[in-house]
Amino acid sequence: MRPSDTSPLHGRDPLLRSLVPRLTGLTYDERSRTPRELHGDLPVVLVTGRHGMGRSAVLADLAAHYRDRLPLAHVRIVPTESGALPYGPAPGTAATASTLVGILAELVCGLAPELRRRFPVLTPGLFAVSGWERDNSEQRDATCLLHARLLLACRLADGDEDTLRHTWATAVEGRLEGPPTDDAERDREAVTGAVLAEYTERYGPGAAREWYARRFPPGADGQDPLPLLGEWFQQGGDYRDFAEQSLMAAFLHDVAASYGRLQRWNREPWPLVLLDDAHVTAGQAFLDLLLKNRALPERPDHEELVVVATRLGELPEEDDAAIRRELPDLVKSSGWERRGRAPSAGLLAVPLAPLSRDDILPLLVPDRPARPLHPYLASAVHSLTGGHPAATTVLCAAVLDATGRGAAVEPRGLLELTMKDGRAVTEVLLERLLPDRRQRDRLTLLSLARDSTAAEALAAHLRFQGPDQLPANSATDYLEDQQWQRLTSPDEPLVADTLLQTLLVHEARRTSRVADAGRNWQEIHQFLRIHHTQRGESGEADALRHTLAAGNAETVVAALAEEFQAEQDEQAARHWVLCLRYAATAPTPPTPPDGEWIDERTQVALGAHDGRYAELDDIERCVNRLLHALWHVSQPHTEPDPDMCRAVGEELAYLSPRHRSWHAVLGQAARSWPVAARKKRPLPVPGE
Repeated sequence: MRPSDTSPLHGRDPLLRSLVPRLTGLTYDERSRTPRELHGDLPVVLVTGRHGMGRSAVLADLAAHYRDRLPLAHVRIVPTESGALPYGPAPGTAATASTLVGILAELVCGLAPELRRRFPVLTPGLFAVSGWERDNSEQRDATCLLHARLLLACRLADGDEDTLRHTWATAVEGRLEGPPTDDAERDREAVTGAVLAEYTERYGPGAAREWYARRFPPGADGQDPLPLLGEWFQQGGDYRDFAEQSLMAAFLHDVAASYGRLQRWNREPWPLVLLDDAHVTAGQAFLDLLLKNRALPERPDHEELVVVATRLGELPEEDDAAIRRELPDLVKSSGWERRGRAPSAGLLAVPLAPLSRDDILPLLVPDRPARPLHPYLASAVHSLTGGHPAATTVLCAAVLDATGRGAAVEPRGLLELTMKDGRAVTEVLLERLLPDRRQRDRLTLLSLARDSTAAEALAAHLRFQGPDQLPANSATDYLEDQQWQRLTSPDEPLVADTLLQTLLVHEARRTSRVADAGRNWQEIHQFLRIHHTQRGESGEADALRHTLAAGNAETVVAALAEEFQAEQDEQAARHWVLCLRYAATAPTPPTPPDGEWIDERTQVALGAHDGRYAELDDIERCVNRLLHALWHVSQPHTEPDPDMCRAVGEELAYLSPRHRSWHAVLGQAARSWPVAARKKRPLPVPGE
């Protein structure tokens, strides 16, 4: 089955249908073999991208297509929240793990049944390093459930998971002497020892003992290697590093041993491991150990394990030996070969690209729509989202739902749409793109500020309470941690991503009516206007923008017209044009029923309301029409209305000969701005 055109998988075929089949030796959606591109040394495919780019969807689709066709393990890495291991996954879903041991255990549970392999070296090692706090029943139950799943996957026990979990926990605790003590570390060592003793008595891991004994330094001769592995793991530091390296080596050894001559002769597909969110600490540790092992000049075990992992954000700069490839480059070949012995040389990084404008139109017409769609709608969605897959698919679904109910959707109304359950699209998207509700609520208001300095002032004015001395910095740190932007300087926007900024501003507008006192739209923009006014000439453009955002166009027109008529310096023309252009990017105020402002920008720009402004002179009326026309065309998702674009040029052309020294700058803008507005490009300013 081909991935749905309305899914985040649209455009991912080079990865799904070309690269992974060439690595595994099995086609994507047919039960047939395909030639392998690489032998003996395989890259770790690292799929990178921001929130909502479809990283998890790629792995879920691979899991759905390859499950039951080859040995497969699908694990999602989650941050460590407690000492408890997660419970077993529902059928057909990804398992979750928050530690390196948890990841390895889930890989055994996923791969062992299809490999018909008991993982005779790794499994005893996992039991040797796992235990629980004696007074923590939740942790005990979760750990014993994982033990039960391991035993069942490796065909060491029969029955159902829950019964085996209970009998295993009872057997282990029966080996413990006395009640818990005040020494938590000692108690945990006792539990781990009891776990290993129970496993050893039942299954006699002789081969594992011999294998681990060869890894320990000579000073450990004569000691039982499995209890020693557990002791070193619990000691932490360099000792734990050695234990974790041993567990990874045991995993790769068992995988390599599962493919003998018969499997290779029959061209059995290589096992497939899918690791979601491998940027989380445990996932990064797993990849580091795997890559380090594969980079050894003399690898003891040449396992051929296909690993596809995802990472939030971009590839780290320190992984400079990795091979980077765009999706279209993967159609015929991966282009990967190991270059040097740096661990990162084993990476093949594939960034997920945004959807193109041509990709979006099919999302809006999967079936014959209930009524004709606006001809600019696909372009407007692309302008608004930048091709971000999650935002695009949510908006397109909302459009189809609205048209299915008989509503007409125009580009300017995209952010006003609701989902089938009645929730606003901006609310739904922000919950997905900014998972932390507390920081999301902060950013909704702080996004109205021009830069980080203004955001800090606004945070203090709003009396945000938080763990950081400067709450605005806390919000910035969160955005950087979530890979939305890199280090933010005080004079840069608090929210650098255009899509995220647009969604946050609209959410602030949408929720303005129910906002607490001092936190509604008008009051926040009034505070920010005063803040920028106090900065002098450098804050003039921002002050005008916040004044317009509050709906007070008359004040902005008066300020621009006064400067036009009073300032004669030729150099001031560029400053005036910059102020005009930037002020016109102001977000529109809330409209009824959430606010009092009525959107009449088109009528004002075309002169339909000139009669209202009889007290203004010709220059002031011209500036008024020009400002409203620019305010309309500067919104990112509005259609490039020909009348509005033409009005911009005509009003600038009217002003140009009426100023002794500004006519060249204004004349150039009169020619270039209408063209740029029609093509939805930035409006050029001479000398910029």
